[in-house]
Amino acid sequence: MSYYKYHVFFCTNKREDGRACCQDFDAVEMRAYMKSAIKERGLSGTGGVRINSAGCLDRCAQGPVIVVYPEDVWYTYVDKADLDEILDEHLQKGNVVERLVIKAG
Repeated sequence: MSYYKYHVFFCTNKREDGRACCQDFDAVEMRAYMKSAIKERGLSGTGGVRINSAGCLDRCAQGPVIVVYPEDVWYTYVDKADLDEILDEHLQKGNVVERLVIKAG
């Protein structure tokens, strides 16, 4: 059994060369929002959900990126409502939010 039920990585990378990056979409703020929401719902800690920052996940062309392990599900999001949907459906109920999934390739 893993230490966390879900481990969520938010790309918070900022590219200095002007190329698209997740920080163009306020990724640091969005990560903080999700981390706070997890704590408010009592889902953080051992056996629960862990929210972490990640450097570049190299999928910048597909918008801001998060990845949820252990399922290895890659998501993009537009706003806090999208993050709430991922939290409600995936992190609480175990259902992948298909409309936000970044497809392989």
